[in-house]
Amino acid sequence: MTPRLITGIGFANALGVGGADALFAAMRDTEAPLPSRPLVSFDASKYANVAALEVPDFEPKKWLGDKGLRVLDRLTKLLVVAARVSLADAGLKADGAWTTSAGDRVGICCSNAYGSLEAITELNRVAKLEDARYINPAKFPNTVANSGPGYVSIWEDLRALNVTVSDGNCGGLDAFTCADIFLEAQRADQILTGGGEAMSEALYLAFCKLGALDPTATTAETGATNGVRLGEGAALLCLETARSAEARGARVLARVTGFGTSFVAPEADSSLLTFSREATARAIRSALDDAGVVPADIDVVSSGLCGIEALDRTELSAIDDVLGPDVAVATPKALLGETLGAGGAMGVAVACGWLAGVQPKPVAQGKAPEKVDTVLVTSVGYYGNTSAIVVQRA
Repeated sequence: MTPRLITGIGFANALGVGGADALFAAMRDTEAPLPSRPLVSFDASKYANVAALEVPDFEPKKWLGDKGLRVLDRLTKLLVVAARVSLADAGLKADGAWTTSAGDRVGICCSNAYGSLEAITELNRVAKLEDARYINPAKFPNTVANSGPGYVSIWEDLRALNVTVSDGNCGGLDAFTCADIFLEAQRADQILTGGGEAMSEALYLAFCKLGALDPTATTAETGATNGVRLGEGAALLCLETARSAEARGARVLARVTGFGTSFVAPEADSSLLTFSREATARAIRSALDDAGVVPADIDVVSSGLCGIEALDRTELSAIDDVLGPDVAVATPKALLGETLGAGGAMGVAVACGWLAGVQPKPVAQGKAPEKVDTVLVTSVGYYGNTSAIVVQRA
């Protein structure tokens, strides 16, 4: 990929809501694990050992005003807030008005894995328990996977491309190479790039059924022990060309310099989950080659380690194969939770903080240097796919 610059961050996650400076401050002041709080997105009282992290005290009205929120689902609200903050953080908007750019040159490339699940579940429940005639037509658009980014474009007047990436856990990183292609084709000057995922009862129940959330459970199919701590949130980073950033005097947070992805099919069609060490190692090597760096250049890995033992073991072994066993491996998901389709984007946002001087934590392996210049961000999917990107100091 062509090196691209990150000039703004908008986030809504377990650390709160804000731009780059707010994220870096929260990273500096917060230790993992975060304390559990009662869930507000659904009634979790019927579930034991709730392990989930929501965006604390999320009030979209604070950022978006009172009007037009009634028909938006939780994911859309998270994405619109993150987009609004990111545009301001990048200096593209001030007080809601365009400054040095225009809406027809700004786009969005956004990932989600299960984004429309909340709306689908709600409408299905109404149809099954009451009658299909009672389905609210104003909420039906939320059942489409690209509904959230679509509303972002409407609310923020983004009139360039609008692309949704659906590739499970890897989507949050795949969005960056997708944005790179559109920047190269001059479809936009700036692209809000990242992902979002919202907490819902259907999503929580699915992970419960897999045995991934119960620390006492181990299933032969998933190999899950210790347990995933589900998270939610949105992270949209303003990605643009060096020429565009220089022309408008933008603050540069980091450079995205390399991308790699790989896939190894499961051995059996009936496999529910597949974690591939080979695919992970290949994706990492491809990202390093694309960035023109060698393993010794990597100061710290912003990993996808999440609490599923089989997945974490696969990822760590592949990292050790390529980078050696002494490389520092940090675990953002220990702090933010497993945010699925947003996880890769969260990893990139956290990496920007490390490049800005925030000490990486928590670290599962090795020791991070005092000064971080190059970060490898990894994301391992549940179906044999892995993606990785290299993020470097501006």
